[in-house]
Amino acid sequence: MELGISSFGEVAPAHVSGGDTAAAQRTQELVALGRRADEAGLDVVAIGEHHRADYVVSSPEMVLAAVAAVTSRVRLSSAVTVLSSTDPVRTFQNFATLDLLSNGRAEIIAGRGSFIESFPLFGQDLQDYDALYAEKLGLLLQLNEQEIITWQGKHRAAIAGKGVYPRPVQSKLPIWVGVGGTPASAARAGSLGLGLTIAILGGAPAQYVSFAELHRRAAQQAGYSEALPLCINCHFHIAENSKQAADEFFPAYSLVMNRIGRERGWPPMSRQQFDYLRGPQGPLFVGTPQEITEKLVYLHGLFGNTRFIGQLMLEGMPHEAVLHSTELFGQVVAPAVRERLGVEAAALG
Repeated sequence: MELGISSFGEVAPAHVSGGDTAAAQRTQELVALGRRADEAGLDVVAIGEHHRADYVVSSPEMVLAAVAAVTSRVRLSSAVTVLSSTDPVRTFQNFATLDLLSNGRAEIIAGRGSFIESFPLFGQDLQDYDALYAEKLGLLLQLNEQEIITWQGKHRAAIAGKGVYPRPVQSKLPIWVGVGGTPASAARAGSLGLGLTIAILGGAPAQYVSFAELHRRAAQQAGYSEALPLCINCHFHIAENSKQAADEFFPAYSLVMNRIGRERGWPPMSRQQFDYLRGPQGPLFVGTPQEITEKLVYLHGLFGNTRFIGQLMLEGMPHEAVLHSTELFGQVVAPAVRERLGVEAAALG
């Protein structure tokens, strides 16, 4: 069972052409979080990609490279790489370089993204939303398997017998498929023999069990006899007592969710709704170490997942509280969960 943290690097939009000190501070805080996760004994640090004013990370590979320089064991993953609007060749090269810098710790979670700003930014047509992802994922997988590439598709220039470098330290980069609410993506991951990351950002976790079942069935039908990796990603914060954890997390969580909600027509987040979502079977992992341990054991009972990533909130949260939450996760919760499940810590490094 691998346990880790993720962040999108939320930041208050500055709307300036330069001198964005808040963005600089947030980027340094992400590196500090990665270092603290490594020191606390966690297994994974994952950084998300966005192209909006309210998120600081447009290039997860760059931030993860900085984390690589101050860590020695955690795996370093995107969460997610918005593959539909990027070039798979450049993505592979960047993560292969990260793998060299980190001595074999790089991973890619490839997704279509929950926002659309990157599509017009990079000249992609939203009408091709599904086709872009399927084609680019296929190319990325081929790049991961072969040094010399011959490839032809519809949405990118053809490649005729060209070498793609550098190659990673690992024999192949671990590539996962990240999904939110699309069952077909879960089935695609299984049919390709790829690990699946399910982001549960709303609704009860039990509602997403069908995604894991689709993934497993598709893998079996495609001839994969061994179980594929499965990760669950949920919003996350730990403190010494339950009220403290909720009081620290709610302002940051509601700030971000209400901002997105105004764009998508959701009603404002109330404290009552928030407290319901962090209940024993809800999607918010916000509470004491004991409460989080119990929820992680419950989650594993539902999914049989091999990994859990807790998604941190940074904007509106005291940085020391986020660091302390990461410490509690690695030093208190992780050993308790592994003891309850009868598993050992992942052998990383």
